[in-house]
Amino acid sequence: MEKPAFNRSLLHPRYWVTWFSMGLWWLVATLPYPLLLELGRRLGRLMYRIGGSRLDIARRNLELCFPELDQAAREQLLKRNFESYGIALFEVAISWWWPKNRFEKLVQVDGLEHIERLQGRGALLMALHYTTLEIGAQALSLRATIDAMYRPHNNPVYDYMQRRGRLSRSPHSDVYPRKDVRGMMKALRSGRVIWYAPDQDYGPKQSVFVPFFGIPAATVTATAKFAEMGKAAVLPFTQVRSEDGSGYRVTVHPPLEGFPSGDELADASRINQIVEGFIREHPDQYLWAHRRFKTRPPGEQSLYHKRKAKTAG
Repeated sequence: MEKPAFNRSLLHPRYWVTWFSMGLWWLVATLPYPLLLELGRRLGRLMYRIGGSRLDIARRNLELCFPELDQAAREQLLKRNFESYGIALFEVAISWWWPKNRFEKLVQVDGLEHIERLQGRGALLMALHYTTLEIGAQALSLRATIDAMYRPHNNPVYDYMQRRGRLSRSPHSDVYPRKDVRGMMKALRSGRVIWYAPDQDYGPKQSVFVPFFGIPAATVTATAKFAEMGKAAVLPFTQVRSEDGSGYRVTVHPPLEGFPSGDELADASRINQIVEGFIREHPDQYLWAHRRFKTRPPGEQSLYHKRKAKTAG
């Protein structure tokens, strides 16, 4: 696919702040990797101290998903999680703009044989929303032609840079807006491998309620439907940041056997079990700031607390 075309409208004065921010982001990303990690941790600690709705959501998610931990342990996990968010800001820049030889020194990729064994069959590369998401996609794009589904950004400059960055490592890759189901089906049937993450709450439409960390969660049935309609394999995919700061381990896991089964509840449950298992291995690197349990079964109250309005005086 050709790189996203630049439109002169992106130079409008309303976008100058965005362009300046992009330039500053790029400049900071040229710093040594250990320094970027430390800057990210400090930024995450600042985000934690400032608080806000995202902190509340993440804290509530950890409370719901890890009731076996006491409050102090969950709060420590929350602090590490926000450090991971801070680091992720620089990881996106690393993924988009670092030279290939510098980027590759950070990543170890395992399981490529599972893609090679597809022999022309399409596949869903089933990912999850770790904060290291961009690193994993870019690392694999250097070694295989991987397409992706994505949600267009409201800011056209950011959207342009995002698409350009995600396609920079693999000139033959493509990206599909999340609603372009027809395009995705066509790609799968033609043997393409598509990055796809089914682990968020996309509302009640085309979702079923199945357990996630023991809580009924609206879970899309699209994973099984895409696999069936596209005659595609489903390969779990993970990327994690090393605890020692040495880089990242990116893994393509073996394809799911007996999937889809024809039972949408069983298939959705299986996906959640796989995702939960991966999250438990590195809970501090997961996107807990997303309201995963926003959609509730009929008659159930919200699991999230409303923020209290501040009163004057």
